[in-house]
Amino acid sequence: MTEFALVAPVLLLLTFGIIDFGRALYFYALAGNAARESAHTAARASLPMPTDSDVSSAAATAFPGATFSVPSPNCVNGPVATGTPAAGTAWLFITDPSPAVAGETAPPANAPGGEVPGTPAGCSPVVPAVGFQVLELTIIYNFTPVTPLVSNVIGNHVVFTLKVLVRTEY
Repeated sequence: MTEFALVAPVLLLLTFGIIDFGRALYFYALAGNAARESAHTAARASLPMPTDSDVSSAAATAFPGATFSVPSPNCVNGPVATGTPAAGTAWLFITDPSPAVAGETAPPANAPGGEVPGTPAGCSPVVPAVGFQVLELTIIYNFTPVTPLVSNVIGNHVVFTLKVLVRTEY
């Protein structure tokens, strides 16, 4: 009984650490799959042309364990936010791999071909892709472990940032 009392905390820590590590790998794989599926949706040449909302819904379908949101202001097409999403929440951004330079006369594409051009307040101008242009899809996910001791060791959360480059097909 005494030996079990000495060994049990270590065994429980290892067991729950392994469970949290497995959950982290699972959510990382889901986030990667969501990034690939949303990139595929953004690149496809179908009618009607894909929009930002089509890409977001494809990501949400591929990543059922997360809630997708965009930080304020609602800048899906950039700039990419520098903060951290809430626990269990993912942010999705569709941008150009090389950010636009101030004074540029023809900014690079940063949206799927079906998106309406415009400039939301505080955001980068929305420039739909035409032809074979490269878009970058970024998913930022905040993973929170379930084991309190593991949470204390790793700092209460782990932020995954996944990027996928895709060339549009239209």
